[in-house]
Amino acid sequence: MAFTDSEIVEHTALIEECLWSRRRPPLHLRDKMREGQRFTGHAIEFFFVRPRFDQPDQTVEESLAKVQFVRSRGVWRLYWKRADGQWHGYQPFPEARSLADVLRVVDQDAHACFFG
Repeated sequence: MAFTDSEIVEHTALIEECLWSRRRPPLHLRDKMREGQRFTGHAIEFFFVRPRFDQPDQTVEESLAKVQFVRSRGVWRLYWKRADGQWHGYQPFPEARSLADVLRVVDQDAHACFFG
């Protein structure tokens, strides 16, 4: 079962508080770059949309992180996108009991896997 509408509202508020309020692009770039998240089934993908370097009139979506809720175990799994373009489990912190804990790990980005 996918996230319910009330879960999406709750998760969106938490994402704003724990991640985007700290990592939103600076004011002078917000007309060119924006943050976003996509809810798909039990997963949430975080990304930035920015102009392409070689064609600034076009935009690209740059994936940052993905979390997946394992409802049967009540845990959140954290993934990062490696250079191969595939999602891989984030081994320093593979899972947590709360979305807030996972978002703090993404925000801190101790190993420069999410924000570079």
